[in-house]
Amino acid sequence: MLLPISIFGFVMLGALAAYLVLHKPEQSVVDRLQDLSELGGSDRGTGELTERREKESQASEMAKKFAHDINRAVPISADGAKKIQVKLMHAGYRSASAVLTFRALQMLSLVMFPALTALGLLMAGKRLSDSLMYIGGGLLIGFMLPDKILSMKVNGRQDRLRCGVADALDLLVVSVEAGLGLNAALTRVADEMKSVHPDIADEFGMVNTEIRMGRNREEALRNLAERSGVEDLRSLCAMLIQTDRFGTSIARAIRVYSDALRTKRRQRAEQAAQKAAVKMLFPLAVFLFPTLFIILLGPSGIQLMRTFGNK
Repeated sequence: MLLPISIFGFVMLGALAAYLVLHKPEQSVVDRLQDLSELGGSDRGTGELTERREKESQASEMAKKFAHDINRAVPISADGAKKIQVKLMHAGYRSASAVLTFRALQMLSLVMFPALTALGLLMAGKRLSDSLMYIGGGLLIGFMLPDKILSMKVNGRQDRLRCGVADALDLLVVSVEAGLGLNAALTRVADEMKSVHPDIADEFGMVNTEIRMGRNREEALRNLAERSGVEDLRSLCAMLIQTDRFGTSIARAIRVYSDALRTKRRQRAEQAAQKAAVKMLFPLAVFLFPTLFIILLGPSGIQLMRTFGNK
């Protein structure tokens, strides 16, 4: 009876910690300013934002306390925490408590999967002493699953950013050549691409928000490169910083970079097409070729068996 109660407690604590990660209740000043700008900056918008914060505060405090307890029980080095923070930032989680909460999820996953495996084995009537291999497998899954899911989220978000960079650059060139400054052009791109490429729109909107807070453009662009972790955006930010520093034409520089980016995208597509034949070899050999052999050679084999069988 004690084991199911413990598992239920772990599940509830895991759901509470996941709630904190997904809703990101504790935001930085930049994120709060961005929320206010999205709500229009009016008194009504401020009231909605305050009401939303109050609804999340109780669950946030409980999950944060649990995360602090986990971090105190199993401490992590500064380098390890920095790596987790960068990875979470690349996945889109910029909350100040994201690292602690992810650590809590890691610990819960490490405990829950072996516990659930043990519970299933008990319900199946197996002795735990004979099922250590299965419990070890649950422990391995619980250890690897959070990192694997986070890596998948990072890769997915970075792929979406790569897909949106080319379209964003085209719109940025049009906006700059129409007479808008770079800050206004970034704002326009962020507004126009919210429905098509929300990730790139969010990053460009964050750059503009940081500039409005008082940071210089170079620092805001460097933060964009660090937040995204995408090489195309890093090169774009470096190019914009150099253009701004030397006073050259921004529109011409963006147009040249856009052409180079499209060439790089075409090369990536050609490389992926060349890899496709090698990747298809194993599925063809395992699934398609045996079926073809059965269809083509099966009747002949049956006929030969009948012929030799009659003899």
